[in-house]
Amino acid sequence: MFSGIDEVDWASMEHAYGPADDVPVLLRGLASADPAERESALDGMYGAVHHQGDVYACTLACIPFLFELAVDPGVQDRGSVVELLTSIGGFDLDEDDEDEIDEDEIEGAANYAMAAAAVTAGAGVFFELIADEDPGVRLAAPLALATLHRHPVRVLALLRERLPVEPDEEVRLALVEAAGRVALRHRPLAGRVAQWLTRLVDRERAPGLRLAALAQLARCSPHALPCDVVPVVSGLLRELRSAQGGAPEQEKDGEPEAEAEPDADPVGSADVSRAEQGSAPTLVGQLRALSAQENAGRGAPWAADLLRTLHVGLDDRVGDRTALLIDQLRSPDRWQRIDAVRMSGGLIRAWRGSYEELVALIGEQLADPEPRLAEAASHVLEELFSLAAPTADALAARLAADPGGWVKEWASGPPGLGSTVKALARLGDARAVPALAAALELPEVPHDLGFTVGHLGPAARPLADALRRRLAGVALDEGAYDRASPLLAGLTALRAGEATPEVLRVLRGAPEYRGEWLRTAALRALGSFGPAAREAVPELRAMLRRPGTATEAAEALWAVAGDRDAVLPVLAEALHSDQVHDRRAAAAVLGALGPHAAVVAPRLRGLLAHDELWLRVDAAIALWEVTGRPEESTEVLLAAWEKNRHVRVRVAECLARTGPVGPASAAAQVLRAELSSVRRHNALDGGYGSHDTYEDEKLLALCRQALRGTGKGSTA
Repeated sequence: MFSGIDEVDWASMEHAYGPADDVPVLLRGLASADPAERESALDGMYGAVHHQGDVYACTLACIPFLFELAVDPGVQDRGSVVELLTSIGGFDLDEDDEDEIDEDEIEGAANYAMAAAAVTAGAGVFFELIADEDPGVRLAAPLALATLHRHPVRVLALLRERLPVEPDEEVRLALVEAAGRVALRHRPLAGRVAQWLTRLVDRERAPGLRLAALAQLARCSPHALPCDVVPVVSGLLRELRSAQGGAPEQEKDGEPEAEAEPDADPVGSADVSRAEQGSAPTLVGQLRALSAQENAGRGAPWAADLLRTLHVGLDDRVGDRTALLIDQLRSPDRWQRIDAVRMSGGLIRAWRGSYEELVALIGEQLADPEPRLAEAASHVLEELFSLAAPTADALAARLAADPGGWVKEWASGPPGLGSTVKALARLGDARAVPALAAALELPEVPHDLGFTVGHLGPAARPLADALRRRLAGVALDEGAYDRASPLLAGLTALRAGEATPEVLRVLRGAPEYRGEWLRTAALRALGSFGPAAREAVPELRAMLRRPGTATEAAEALWAVAGDRDAVLPVLAEALHSDQVHDRRAAAAVLGALGPHAAVVAPRLRGLLAHDELWLRVDAAIALWEVTGRPEESTEVLLAAWEKNRHVRVRVAECLARTGPVGPASAAAQVLRAELSSVRRHNALDGGYGSHDTYEDEKLLALCRQALRGTGKGSTA
């Protein structure tokens, strides 16, 4: 093995972390008899040689040696090597990708292409490995064949031949998954794959395999799914529970399952004890440990992945997906309910629908004695804001029962509020106030407290005195911003004008480190106080001449004193700034001045053709506000709406504030189209933000408001 490895000039190559002269050690480590050494070597391969999927010259040089490892029966954990080869060779570069490659990416694209060619050329060995004695190899080989082999018809035939004789359940599921991959990569074969999968659904007895076939049908041929897919899947889940002997024992007596002993073997991980694994702090090891912890006690740990695949395939069939999750949330099996809670979060985050019943069932999980289930439910509800309304009482009950969860401490960074506190506060429910009051008495105030106060609205008014007191005690040193910003945000949300003296102290004494950030936060607070902060007027006038915060000072001075003559020259000058951020801030404040800023209309009009989209939007909105004429702004706003979906809330706010829009207008057509879409406007594949659902629900409300025309100024 490894013949010629020392003849390769590894030192002349590089990987993600420098010279690749350590690659031979990693390759030999993959063949080690020591599990910890194998794990460390695999971690090094993914971390450096194939870092985040990248392919370097040294990655290409590894391919022949990885094939040697994969076919040598004396090597352990060969399934991991097969997975590594699949990852290295499985990159698809289609024509659209090729058109977008710039000069700096040409070498990388060439490496991907050479890796795909090299691994594909050797993919024939996976035909033999699909019947290997090692279950781990058999588990990895089907997907390798489906991804890499040049003859998909042969691959599909082998998958079908192997299924009846394969003894391992997880490998059988992998064979079905590989068929789905063939159909996705080779669309002319999709019909043939769908016919086979349909026969498995109809004739196969094993519920897990039937569920796997349904998941792949949803993935590659959703039109072939049975019309009654929800009751079929629900029935299969019941069969799986029955096959495992019913509900887990801890659910029969209402007590949570006891924690595993610290030295117990991890369930569902590689067949290696912790002692054998050693203590190498590798990413691979951590992922295995997390997987083991997640799957411990599950009768069918693969069921969650199958259901996730099914949900992805069902896509915009929100009604079916909701009904399926409702059934899962009524299951006696806690694991099925945990999976359902997590999948519900993904569904609601990406798709619009009627979720009252689903959300209420999520709320019921808050009272479950299994902490992982209750915690998962609270995390989902935290992101739902007003959609969590059906769970208000359940949230309040959990909050009262778990004061230890009001604030979360972290190994690094400031503390934060617990999910239950934030979820209840985001409903504007006063029952969250005691938890926030308690958080204000801690040595370090949670970093997100101020924003949470903002969602509570008037119900949080009793917190004003404590916020003032804590702000008065903040030391104005290098840590001042971190300590003061949550307090300033809370006072801003409450418009607590009585806190003007404390805010002025911060404004005057802001340190050099993050001083501009701190002054900006203080100015926003004073602006929110309005005329109640009149004693700050001299300070605000002086700051109009201070670089960095002049625009914020002008905005605050306008809100406090309405001094047009003082603020207008500052804002007009800021419109000529070299910084787009400064121009945007000035435009937003000029819009607040309305007709008082009509003199700057020509300058705002000149920004409607600026290269920066967000500046065009801000300028168009400000122009509309100062002139009262929508014609020249509407075209810019609607063009931005189509070009960048993330600008839609900002545009809708303007349309709602100045509505109603004409029923036959272009704006009305755009708003109605948005309301008819099932997909959330900000839904992303593979990522999300914690406020995505909130922002999209806000957009829908603004669209309806703009069409109804509920009156100027009603969007606050």
